[in-house]
Amino acid sequence: MKIKAVIVDDELIAREVLRNYLTKYCPQVEILGEAENIKEAVPLIAEKQPQLVFLDVEMPFGNAFDVLEATKEFSYETIFITAFSQYSLQALNKSASYYILKPIDIQELILAVNKVAESLEKKEELNRNKILLENLKLKPEKQQLILPTLQGFDVVKTEDIVRLQADGNFTQVYLTDGSKKMVCRFLKHFDDLLESPFVRVHRSHIINTSFVKSYHKSGTVMLADDVEIEVSGSFKDSFLKVFS
Repeated sequence: MKIKAVIVDDELIAREVLRNYLTKYCPQVEILGEAENIKEAVPLIAEKQPQLVFLDVEMPFGNAFDVLEATKEFSYETIFITAFSQYSLQALNKSASYYILKPIDIQELILAVNKVAESLEKKEELNRNKILLENLKLKPEKQQLILPTLQGFDVVKTEDIVRLQADGNFTQVYLTDGSKKMVCRFLKHFDDLLESPFVRVHRSHIINTSFVKSYHKSGTVMLADDVEIEVSGSFKDSFLKVFS
């Protein structure tokens, strides 16, 4: 299966490196064109209607999200190429977007392309770009989170998450409606991803402090679902700081 793609990056050398890597290591990718800025990218995507766009996050006179906004009428997968930015990575991870950190690692590139190919083959009805754009307009507590499960994926609002609990290589996510989701991610993934009002209180637990009913000095916290969670000594100060 050939994947029709375009490359958007303001640096000529970066485009050349990516093109060479794709030609050598990802022969299933067919490059239809390249753009060096938003002004060129938008008509290129409209004309070629690619299945995949390799998109540099930071560019002069705008960024990758401006490209997504201007081309949201078109459906395509995106592999973001980005220098490390905590803000960008949080946004991308919440929408389960594919991304590669600069400088490009060949194995990461191959993995990202294979994931896109898998999504296209399965014809997944998951618009990561749309969710990403919506999240960027919302406060963290109102954003959506894509949860990869054994059956596929679930999209939930972060404000509907009461708590998260480590379960081996998985994480159990408990929601306000009483349901829970087994997610194919370690708890650390969510510890790095989720912002206030979420706080880690134990090696195995992250809680949404919006649902705290009470705290006992013995070191336990009661949540709105009447579940009691231990607050371990190493996380006690960060937990109490939320209420100070």
